[in-house]
Amino acid sequence: MKSREEDHDLTQGVIWRELLVFFLPIAAGMLFQQLYNTVDAVVVGKYVGTGALAAVGGSTSQVINLCIGFFVALSGGASVVIAQLFGAADREAVSRATHTAVLFSILMGAVLSIAGYYAAPPVLRLMGTPSETLAAAASYLRIYFSGTLFVLLFNMGSGILRAVGDSRRPFLYLGACCACNTALDLIFVLVLHWGVAGAALATVFSQALSTFLVLLQLLRSRQPYRVIPRRLRIDGLLLRRMLRIGVPAGLQASMYNLSNLIVQVGVNTLGTAVVASWTMTGKIDGIYWAVSNALGTAVMSFVGQNYGAGKYDRIRKTVRVSLSLFMGVTLALIGLLLTIGRFGLQLFSNDPAVIACTWEMMHWLVPFYVAWTLIEVLSGTLRGVGDAIVPVVITAAGICGLRVVWIGTVFVRFHTVVGFTLCYPVSWTITALALVLYYRRGRWLHGKAAAEPENPPAQRESP
Repeated sequence: MKSREEDHDLTQGVIWRELLVFFLPIAAGMLFQQLYNTVDAVVVGKYVGTGALAAVGGSTSQVINLCIGFFVALSGGASVVIAQLFGAADREAVSRATHTAVLFSILMGAVLSIAGYYAAPPVLRLMGTPSETLAAAASYLRIYFSGTLFVLLFNMGSGILRAVGDSRRPFLYLGACCACNTALDLIFVLVLHWGVAGAALATVFSQALSTFLVLLQLLRSRQPYRVIPRRLRIDGLLLRRMLRIGVPAGLQASMYNLSNLIVQVGVNTLGTAVVASWTMTGKIDGIYWAVSNALGTAVMSFVGQNYGAGKYDRIRKTVRVSLSLFMGVTLALIGLLLTIGRFGLQLFSNDPAVIACTWEMMHWLVPFYVAWTLIEVLSGTLRGVGDAIVPVVITAAGICGLRVVWIGTVFVRFHTVVGFTLCYPVSWTITALALVLYYRRGRWLHGKAAAEPENPPAQRESP
């Protein structure tokens, strides 16, 4: 019987159509998430000043990405396990996995809130944050970390819904979050003149709203992923499965962000104007990063369900279709950003020097999004089948290690904007080539690296 719930079997139907229908709400939701982050920068940059823009971006955003990124990637392990169990039609295990994931997020959110609040000022000083933005940056970070519980719970809840094929509701919740954040930004910054602190408070309140909506859906659901508070407990076996996939993914995300943080230290040596430009670059090309994160999430959930159902031929077809489909999306976005991106920069700043510097950075970054699309599709596939170790090794060497070496050598020699910007396209290209070679070897699906379910599914014919 067809359920009125939004869960969806991704193991059936025409791959490109099912993948596109599943991907589009995720991409729209990610764009909403990027939009409400961008609103902070627009309002602060235009109405408070360049120093305030550097405070909400720069070192601050790198610290947030480093800490939050680990736990958000960690929740991907839960999504993979739940997708595999859902594909295998194991209702009881889906329920236990859901309660384990939610409780784990609550515990981790509390720990990270406390640690982030007290660690913010010394970490910012250690990064060499410009003195004129240090106080505002510390204030923003402390307020942001007070709402970490909401961030982790929302991402875990959304991951659970996407794992069972529901990508529409997380999109709607992010839309509500974006609208709330925009309204509160205007009130707190323009009307009440709370500056950087107002932007941080707007973000926390909007995240609380989206968390309330996703938890309400999980509490009211009639499906096996329904959350019943009295059943919140940790299932040790399932948690280990989640961590076996999630911890390497979290380490991978942390290494990305740690290398970005080291790059940020180099950027800080070029002055506040360049820091503001780097912040603007992240907001403008955040359009692509939202889409790329969505395609990686879509591929991971799609592959996870088919892996749980034992449809390995369908997994291989999914990779081929994903590469063709998403490469077209990437090329369209590259053209869009290089055509009209400069006009968007004027939303963030009135400083011609900052705008010119940002546009220079984008010309070195945007054309190489093609390489990152390869990384997202192949990494999403590997995570979906539970192969989490090899991607970490490849990205650690190809992206993180290379960036650190680059900043310590090339950037020291060529202490310019181009000198640090080039480390991104070079590292993306090398990592993409390494992942392609690993994928073509073909051992990732049935090899020892894959995290097999405790009761491996029998292989069924692909439709």
